[in-house]
Amino acid sequence: MSKPDIDIAREAKKEDILEIALKCGLKKDDYVPYGHYKAKISLSAESLKRSPSGKLVLVTAINPTPAGEGKTTTSVGLADGLSKIGVNSCVALREPSLGPVFGMKGGAAGGGYSQVVPMEDLNLHFTGDMHAITSANNLLSALMDNHIYQGNNLKIDTESIIWRRCMDMNDRQLREIECGLGKRNGVPRKDGFDITAASEVMAAFCLASSLDDLKSRLGNIIVAYDVNKNPVYARDLNAQGAMTALLKDAFSPNLVQTMEQTPAFVHGGPFANIAHGCNSIIATKTAMKLFDVVVTEAGFGADLGAEKFIDIKCRSGNIFPDAVVLVATVRALKYHGGVQKENLSEENAEAVKKGLANLEAHITNLKSNFGVNVVVAINKFSADTDAEMLPIYQLCEKMDVEVSLSEGWEKGGEGTKDLAEKVMAAINKASGSSPKYLYDTSLSIKEKVDSISKYYGADGADYTESADQAIQYLEKMGKGNLPICMAKTQYSLSDDPKLVGRPKGFRITVRDVAINNGAGFIVVITGKIMRMPGLPKEPSAMNIDVNEDGDILGLF
Repeated sequence: MSKPDIDIAREAKKEDILEIALKCGLKKDDYVPYGHYKAKISLSAESLKRSPSGKLVLVTAINPTPAGEGKTTTSVGLADGLSKIGVNSCVALREPSLGPVFGMKGGAAGGGYSQVVPMEDLNLHFTGDMHAITSANNLLSALMDNHIYQGNNLKIDTESIIWRRCMDMNDRQLREIECGLGKRNGVPRKDGFDITAASEVMAAFCLASSLDDLKSRLGNIIVAYDVNKNPVYARDLNAQGAMTALLKDAFSPNLVQTMEQTPAFVHGGPFANIAHGCNSIIATKTAMKLFDVVVTEAGFGADLGAEKFIDIKCRSGNIFPDAVVLVATVRALKYHGGVQKENLSEENAEAVKKGLANLEAHITNLKSNFGVNVVVAINKFSADTDAEMLPIYQLCEKMDVEVSLSEGWEKGGEGTKDLAEKVMAAINKASGSSPKYLYDTSLSIKEKVDSISKYYGADGADYTESADQAIQYLEKMGKGNLPICMAKTQYSLSDDPKLVGRPKGFRITVRDVAINNGAGFIVVITGKIMRMPGLPKEPSAMNIDVNEDGDILGLF
């Protein structure tokens, strides 16, 4: 259990990507290799015409600790476990952002013996998708500022520009800037950077169903308002064609493998606390055309990732999970039971019992609001004791929910076979069930926010004056019928990260509302959510080095 994840990944056997493609049923012309262990899948592949599509399993979690609870590790382990019991399965994940890799979390390819490889490629530049998305975003910024400089025929009000530049790195220094300063350097104005994972281009990229749909979504992006308060779209700048050209290759799903050679589709990477937190629809649906069971994940807890996965991604892509795995850890339950982060390795069964309220809330929410069959996966850590795990089993029995000890980190697929069996039982039980959403998109913006607030356990939502005005304007524009993407802390069911467990008697405070018209949703911002995170006091980047052989050290 103590062996570094990176050493395990380096020692892992990797099959040539041609062999992985064969496992997918792909022919030579269906994919383009990116070296020995990566490939892009052609969107016109004959193999993608299979009908019907495979089953879909969503992996989500309770509210995590700041260290994360191993959702990706569980997802990878489950896909391997399904393969171990003879199921034709794969995993579909998001691409890591360089921000968390060099910031607080380190690598994001799973852990232990449940990793996606090549791990170092995946965590760093991979196939260049993040760079393409960043470039497309900033091309639009350049075209808009050039239009203003060249005469501003669209009469863009430079005080009403809402489009921001982006980069795939945590850099708080760039949140608010002044640009265009100096002679002949453009028109001076205020601007700022978002992290690429929070950009609207990323969201549109991940929700598009085809290249034509992507181009249409990019054209629908609202970049600013003119002097008469009318929206100015990217298509008004004729930017969508060039942006799509930059994204053409990136839009094809990436194919890699787990350490047990289970195919892995890794594509797109929006954050879940700021954006909608799911990998691309095109990758998920591609995987579902090639495999009987596809395991995918949604970021952070079920209050964020699972809700957005169903209400935004599933609604847009006309898909729905056949089963949901809810990841819980002893340490997170202790955290929700009031234990401080530095003391989470100490045995404390009473704190686990107290923290079970958080797990109970997520089980209830998933079953009652979405009608899905839930399997709880206890992602085991070495410090966990039987006395601490017993209350979890007791709660799940009481709530009539299957529970499984997931030991993918230590044992790979062998450690998740029981979880795989229980997931297959949940899938079979759900056969023929109809999709169920939290709200109808025809409701008003506030009615939809109220539905989500109640899902969190809140008594309702309060709005700042600016949020109220934004809602009135959006509904006057006819944009009120879009889904809602809540920007909220991941650490609590509330909008206050300090309210752990299952808080009661609170209200959600909406401080701003914005439209991602190209992505096709309204962003409702609560709390102190930043679209450009900052680095911690001791960033992970300070521990990373490269030796004489080119091996990257300290990525975990």
